[in-house]
Amino acid sequence: MNALDRLVRETQAQARIPALAAAVHRADRPLWTLSVGAEPEAAFRIGSVTKTFTAVLVMQARDEGLLDLDDPIGRHLEVPALGDLTIRRLLSHTSGIQREPYGDVWDTLVAPDAATLVADLERAERVLPPARRFHYSNLGVALLGLTVARMRGGTWAEVLADRVLGPLGLAGTSAVRPASATTGYLVDAYSDAAFPEPPLDFGAVGPAAQLWSTAADMAKWAAFLADPATVDPSGAVLAEATLDEMRWPLTTTDQGIWAAGFGLGLILVPRGDRVVHVGHDGAMPGFLAGVYGRPRALTGAPGPAGFGAAVLGASGTALETVDLPHKLLTAAIEADPAEIVPWTPGEPVPDRYRSVIGRWWSEGFEQVFGWYGGALRARGAADPAGKPPAIFRPSADNPDILRTVSGREVGELLRLTRDGEGRVVRMHWATYRLTRDQQTFEGRSFSA
Repeated sequence: MNALDRLVRETQAQARIPALAAAVHRADRPLWTLSVGAEPEAAFRIGSVTKTFTAVLVMQARDEGLLDLDDPIGRHLEVPALGDLTIRRLLSHTSGIQREPYGDVWDTLVAPDAATLVADLERAERVLPPARRFHYSNLGVALLGLTVARMRGGTWAEVLADRVLGPLGLAGTSAVRPASATTGYLVDAYSDAAFPEPPLDFGAVGPAAQLWSTAADMAKWAAFLADPATVDPSGAVLAEATLDEMRWPLTTTDQGIWAAGFGLGLILVPRGDRVVHVGHDGAMPGFLAGVYGRPRALTGAPGPAGFGAAVLGASGTALETVDLPHKLLTAAIEADPAEIVPWTPGEPVPDRYRSVIGRWWSEGFEQVFGWYGGALRARGAADPAGKPPAIFRPSADNPDILRTVSGREVGELLRLTRDGEGRVVRMHWATYRLTRDQQTFEGRSFSA
């Protein structure tokens, strides 16, 4: 029994989960899957993992110029109240809107239709001021799904199938309960009895939690969220830069312990040593799910491309289900590391930037500039090994003015100053002076 098998079987037995399915997707290995108590192709409810799909639909609309993230929702959806809440705030759960639609959905198990959901906004509360703090809201994501559906001229489920599920080949994912659906259970806390839960249809709140899927599909989706350039190289679903934007933390989910953050529709879970997992957890009556990928771009260290894991469980109370994908990602890379790519010589430093290469000083700290991968890069001399460098691209009209395109001071300019012989003798980065020796802010040198 390998390490991944053992983790899944131990979790299923110890957490008393009637059915459990897990998968690990990585571009350099065959798909790994294991099901205990269910058929390999069984479908489970994935609950709020659905929100990541709705977030991608919103970002597609943004990229196509149909909306701006700072638009109020009322600009795109006719609502009787709360129309000033912005799309960005709704995506990041910082709008302050109440968690659920008006009424007692989880008591009656009757979800509103679109007309009712919108009409009842007049009775929905702003439980917090916008931008005050993280406050999870199914209602907010439901409004985003309804907005995108109306923009595209179809239902949310139709738009999702056409623009995401089809292009990525996620044939096992659906908004309707498939024939291969697993039953979800409540497992008695004081016996081994398991009681089936009803398969709730979430109606107009579907964009927040409606989907059914398989572990294999969700592992691929997790890999897409972490590394879209590998899973979707043509960018048919979403540009790599847009996923990177979604992964930037906009808030923490807890003030006291920064155990998780939230970006644009994505949960960000730090795992130590510059490792971050991105994805989402999900819960519906009788089901829990955890779907996470590990982006190489966030670690600053080599790792598998297209790396994601999913765990779907048919128990509504076994929280071990949502922790298991993180353990699987760690175990997969420890037990079977990615291949080591051999180093090969690259192009020489262009003459224009040869005098930039080497050590510089700024604000009393040493910076090291080099030329790698066809670009000028900079690192702090004391930076830890895993910290990504700053990368620069020359301006089109002046190669001595470069833009920082990633890393420290991203977006800022690096300006080169040359002497009469054309050598770079001084630089300014985000207006801070860089010199070849350590100097005070007044320009006093200690090397003489």
